[in-house]
Amino acid sequence: MNVWWLVPVIAGASLLITGLLRRYALSRSLIDVPNARSSHTVPTPRGGGVAIVLSFLVGLPIAWWSGSISLAVMAALAGAGGLVAVIGFMDDHGHIAARWRLLGHFVAAIWALFWLGGVPPLQVFGMHLDLGWLGVILAALYLVWMLNLYNFMDGIDGLASVQAMCAALGMGAIYLQSGHAELVWPVLSLGVAVAGFLFWNFPPAKIFMGDAGSGFLGFSLAVLSLQAAWADSQLFWSWLILMGVFIVDATLTLVQRLRRGQKVYEAHRTHAYQYASRRYGRHLPVTLAVLGINLLWLLPLAWAVAYLGLDGLIGVLVAYLPLLALAIKFDAGTPEAQ
Repeated sequence: MNVWWLVPVIAGASLLITGLLRRYALSRSLIDVPNARSSHTVPTPRGGGVAIVLSFLVGLPIAWWSGSISLAVMAALAGAGGLVAVIGFMDDHGHIAARWRLLGHFVAAIWALFWLGGVPPLQVFGMHLDLGWLGVILAALYLVWMLNLYNFMDGIDGLASVQAMCAALGMGAIYLQSGHAELVWPVLSLGVAVAGFLFWNFPPAKIFMGDAGSGFLGFSLAVLSLQAAWADSQLFWSWLILMGVFIVDATLTLVQRLRRGQKVYEAHRTHAYQYASRRYGRHLPVTLAVLGINLLWLLPLAWAVAYLGLDGLIGVLVAYLPLLALAIKFDAGTPEAQ
């Protein structure tokens, strides 16, 4: 059964639901008020990422029923992603202790890995590397890190949305050209769900994503990257390349803060993208710069790995080195001058 008609429906639903959530947030005073740790200056409604979650998850059973995705993929994305979104939603509306959030995140990771069948062997420098149970543990850590780094990187208008669209839709194009059309449906539907939300979130944002949306996006993208690895390990490296901006900035910032003995769970604004937005005085130049980096630098490298056979690890290293230089240039992880 052809369900491609559902793609514009998902985009439209996300657009409409985001508008409704904005009205709800305004009526209930669910507002992010700027403080010393904020990157925005205007009080703005939050929680709009729920629209991405709802519009994407509702499409999954229809896609499964039509044969567009497998039961395992639906269960991994809907079950684990739904749990992550619920935890984020509860945290957006109150507060959940960090240890309980982390426990829930690992439960979601284990659920997703169970349905995906664990982790396949990866090709590294022409050799197949099978890590067995160690690979499963590393994959769980990867899923939880991707979830949390997306929360960390969702700090300026439109950034997390643009990054998710570039990764999802970019991989969709790579799937089609490299002969993996069976993988296209979930990335396409996730990409258009984000597009509907981006209408409201593009600088200057009329509503923020919130932890429910950002955590769900980071986790779902990571799950989709592991799904792709089962089809072709080269595709996993392509995913890592396309998610490079967030991975490099968040990881370098975390390492720098750990090195200085700072409390990494405390709110801060010392990511490279946050320094960049303050240097240029607006969010828009930074968001557009990330869009340009994805389209002009990372996407061609991801395509070369998937389609031309460039070694995946070499592709990642080549992609990340300029990103690392940029993150250092913009003082990622460096304490703010008092």
